Amino acid sequence: MTATTARTGTARPGTAGAAGRTAAAAAAARADRLEALADAALRFRAWTPTIGGWGRRLADVLESGGRLLACGNGGSAAEAQHLTAELVGRFEDERRPFSALPLHGDTSAVTAIGNDYGAADVFARQVRAHGRPGDVLVCLSTSGRSANVIAAARLARRVGVTAWAITGPGPNPLSEACDDAITVDAEATSTVQEIHLAAVHLLCGAIDDSLAPAPGVAR
Repeated sequence: MTATTARTGTARPGTAGAAGRTAAAAAAARADRLEALADAALRFRAWTPTIGGWGRRLADVLESGGRLLACGNGGSAAEAQHLTAELVGRFEDERRPFSALPLHGDTSAVTAIGNDYGAADVFARQVRAHGRPGDVLVCLSTSGRSANVIAAARLARRVGVTAWAITGPGPNPLSEACDDAITVDAEATSTVQEIHLAAVHLLCGAIDDSLAPAPGVAR
């Protein structure tokens, strides 16, 4: 047998079997992930009345010229920006654009505030700058323990801005710091984040539903 044949020949005994078991384990893990997501989504259905109420309130605030602020860190920052983008742009229905700001989005402000005042104030100081009485702040955190998000919620309530939390399992410090909270009963952070995306879409749909005119009335 040549050296080339030795390198490219049949795998050593047991190697194929081990690879097959590894692939099977990976497939099972993916199935378990989807099962966990499905279970969490079914449990989350209990929050749909709350989301509907938030949607009606936000529709009133936005239609009257108010503003939505949103904040979070990492993946939660992405969800916050997803929410505000759906409002400045559109979700599923045509409507006028609304004022909505993701507080992590202004990198110059975030880095200046972080440098001058510390990371704990990067959202709270922006709430003080942009929030007006009657506005709404949506706070996203998978853990419910992000110090800068909690600080923003507390500041919001002091200046008359309604603070809502969307978090992982509760109760937690952020849910307790806000006027109202939606919590996701799931163990994995990734599952919580996936349900948060569903919550964002459900909220946007509830806003659109609340803005829908009566039959025969132009929008």
